[in-house]
Amino acid sequence: MNVLAKELNEILIDSVAFPFLSKRGQRLYFPKGIVAQSAEAGEKAKRYNATVGLAKDKGEPFCLSDIYNQFAAGGLSKADIFSYAPGGGDKTLRALWQKELIKKNPHLEGKLISETLVTAGLTHTISMVAEMFLDEGDEMVCPDLYWDNYQLIFEDLIGAELKYFKFFTEDGHFNTEAMKAALLATKGDTARIILNFPNNPTGYTPSKKEAEGIVEALKEVADQKKVMVISDDAYFGLFFNEETEKESLFSYLADAHENIFAIKGDAATKEEMVWGFRIGFITYASKGLSKNQLDALVKKTLGAIRCTVSNCDRPGQSLLVGAIQNGQNYLADKQYLFDVISKRYKITEEALSSHRDSAYLKPYPFNSGYFMAFDTLGHDAEELRTYLLEKYQIGTINIMGKTLRLAYCSVEAENLKDLVDMIYKAAEEIWS
Repeated sequence: MNVLAKELNEILIDSVAFPFLSKRGQRLYFPKGIVAQSAEAGEKAKRYNATVGLAKDKGEPFCLSDIYNQFAAGGLSKADIFSYAPGGGDKTLRALWQKELIKKNPHLEGKLISETLVTAGLTHTISMVAEMFLDEGDEMVCPDLYWDNYQLIFEDLIGAELKYFKFFTEDGHFNTEAMKAALLATKGDTARIILNFPNNPTGYTPSKKEAEGIVEALKEVADQKKVMVISDDAYFGLFFNEETEKESLFSYLADAHENIFAIKGDAATKEEMVWGFRIGFITYASKGLSKNQLDALVKKTLGAIRCTVSNCDRPGQSLLVGAIQNGQNYLADKQYLFDVISKRYKITEEALSSHRDSAYLKPYPFNSGYFMAFDTLGHDAEELRTYLLEKYQIGTINIMGKTLRLAYCSVEAENLKDLVDMIYKAAEEIWS
């Protein structure tokens, strides 16, 4: 094992994070190689900098003029577009995002959290977490309504095992007791869980009262074993009801218990409406972690970034920094998105209300995000999906054969009632 990895492990050995580190995670470190030496030279090599393999002409990167000419004159410089980004992301963007993180999650104010690192999207964040903190055979607790990429990442890539609990109680609330039981049933003295709110596929976020219950349940589990909690906050901010919890669980878990290791994955993807940019973030916290130990986790994560994507998208980061710092329409455009999606949510909710007596489809509770989903009540969701597509040219998503997901975010408001009615009509046609 590399001496730098050993040094980081020695820092973490007595921490809540160390028992979760996989064999790969223990081997990870950020090398003092080309990237680190180039970063040092970038600050000190004022005369000549012969470190980075980046061809320059008169101090600026060479580039294809046909690409550069597509950017507005007087906007981004060539360096802002074509240069490599630092391994952990643009420093300005990292600082801006963490500042906004605390602003959006007031309970984080004054709490010790790690530096925020830029990743190549939230999928990259979760994939790195899986490789750093799970070995083959480890268990990951997950609600039974989940993003299907979790299976590909945790089970097919890592060889871990997803252990499910029933997402909703019979009366339509988050099933805190089932979550707690699933965590306590995991083997060994550690437990891992991933929670995604607003949830994909259901579009559900716990209420403030439910969120309090989740945190208390996790603390009770932490009295018996160490718990790693991944907050997948892909759709953060799109909360449409007053009683819905509007902070990430990460903000409450950051100092909840010495045995709770909290990881927050979020992204510019939906929050900043830059789906194609592939800019994600990762942040760590725990009441049981010192600053030195958080820094060690950051260095291991930098190593994980270095050996996968090396560094993340430079023009996307530069454009995002410009919008956040200087965008004339930045706040107005984000508010417009929220207003439009909120309206579509309400129309969808109203359209569903006229089908309460359906024997074929039952909507899961939803109050946030981009989606709602139907329980197909024992019928084959794939059969309904293909029937809708082939007969009515309507596209929906089948989740594991028992759930049909509808993305109301991508359908114009005036078409949503017709869409909902057609789904119910199709279900009756094939299952009656």
